[in-house]
Amino acid sequence: MTSLHTALAHARSPQPPGPDIPAGHQVTPWPGEPHPVPSHLDRLLRLSLGGNRLRPAASAGALHPVNTHLLLGPDNTVPPGRYAYDPVRHRLLARGTASADAPPGAVAVLTVTARRTVSHYGHRAWPLLLLDTGHATAALALAGAPQWCPDADITLLAAAAGLPPDWHGAEPEHPLAAVRLTPGPADALDRWAAYAPGAPPLPTSRTPPPVLRRTWRILSSLPGTTTWRPTAAPALPDTALTSRRSARPPFPGVPERTLLEQVRATARRTAPVPWRLLTARHPGTAAAPAGGAAPADLAARAAGQSLLGQVGALLVAHGCPDDAPPAQVRRDHVLAGHGVGLAQAVATHLGLASRPIGSWQHGPCGPPHIVHALALGVRTQPPEGTDRP
Repeated sequence: MTSLHTALAHARSPQPPGPDIPAGHQVTPWPGEPHPVPSHLDRLLRLSLGGNRLRPAASAGALHPVNTHLLLGPDNTVPPGRYAYDPVRHRLLARGTASADAPPGAVAVLTVTARRTVSHYGHRAWPLLLLDTGHATAALALAGAPQWCPDADITLLAAAAGLPPDWHGAEPEHPLAAVRLTPGPADALDRWAAYAPGAPPLPTSRTPPPVLRRTWRILSSLPGTTTWRPTAAPALPDTALTSRRSARPPFPGVPERTLLEQVRATARRTAPVPWRLLTARHPGTAAAPAGGAAPADLAARAAGQSLLGQVGALLVAHGCPDDAPPAQVRRDHVLAGHGVGLAQAVATHLGLASRPIGSWQHGPCGPPHIVHALALGVRTQPPEGTDRP
């Protein structure tokens, strides 16, 4: 097995993460001059990644490791060049200008700051970083982005985004995906890669622990093929995007089958990985539901999350074994995050409670090689912390 396969088997093992470490900056401290978001990108970024809680894109542990670098051509209301998006202030930070013949249109390169997720999840963090990237691409797709690339060559992405070859003591960012925010030329990434890299962000005094260094090595080694595909996001009202949240159980009611099929169909259509739908057992019965397992049976595999005993159904992405080709490992995790992100938006639109479930381990129940899941249900009692009528 390769080091990546060993790392995936380790992430799926029952070994718990080590003690927490500092998560670092919520937003990378790039030194650029702030600019307002161009008007034609304002709605898209506000509905996808913007907001003081970094919503509506879901994130494991609400740690939000995904960063966005915008490559803006000369058809914008800011000078053409590279910009880092600050989702908390909804501002662009200039990272380098480009000439008037820069590629037209707007492309987003998504990177991750691994420390934020490693701070709590340790050796289990790097698959979650891939899932979070998929959720961010789903959020952009739902807001109107037409195309995305879940497996772009990492060296090409880094050069196109102008990431520094030497971070000089700053927390590095690792590129994982690209999204076209507006139409543009097919060779946009290659043309942006021809520009010189920008300056690094402000340095940090923190010493990276071994688990973080190992995560950096994994993220730097992921292969890619740079295949663009349509986002295929469902058309939903803005309210479905801004109201999407990870619901707190209990929501044990099993949704109507027609609603569950709509959610599953969204995931299948937008993320070509194996999906399985599991439903809760009815009270007072011991019969196994369709699929041979109930959500509660998988709690031990989901890092012991007992909340799975309080949900009505579970949509599971699976089928990526520990020894899968590295390109498949990367692609399947990003696709699963993308599919769950879109499925959750549809579930919200249909009035269902939902919650993404990551960090899966090996175990005897349910489908093998679980990558990601979406818990679904109907509330049968008020959410915790509310008054009963």
